[in-house]
Amino acid sequence: MEKLEVLDEELEEELEGEKLVELEEELKEEELEGAELKELEEELEERNWRREELEKLEEELENLKEELEEGELEIELKEELEELKKEEELEEELNELKKELEEEELEMELKEELEEKELEEEELEGEKLVELEEELEEEELEGEELEEELEE
Repeated sequence: MEKLEVLDEELEEELEGEKLVELEEELKEEELEGAELKELEEELEERNWRREELEKLEEELENLKEELEEGELEIELKEELEELKKEEELEEELNELKKELEEEELEMELKEELEEKELEEEELEGEKLVELEEELEEEELEGEELEEELEE
């Protein structure tokens, strides 16, 4: 019996040794898994950080795109404003030219009317002169006739 007990004890010790080895192996595996888990956690944290940075960059890119669109819109509006100003200036110049043209046309009409009146006056003066000459001739004739009558 003692042998059995000794064998039993030895068997138990062996089993305990094997269990101890198994437990040590499990502990090592768990430590490895813990290290892997820690590594995975660190990797996850880094990925999260990168994702956050990427989101920030995407948001900044969107803002820049909006600013660019606003800038382009502002440039377009400035160009349209410049075109409108040029059109207004051209319109003002056109109005001034029209006004000058109207003034010149009015001046030409007045000159033509004045020339016509002068011509009419000259014609009237010419007619009066002819009448006066005719009257003078008549008076001269009458004067000659009177002289002849007086001489007789």
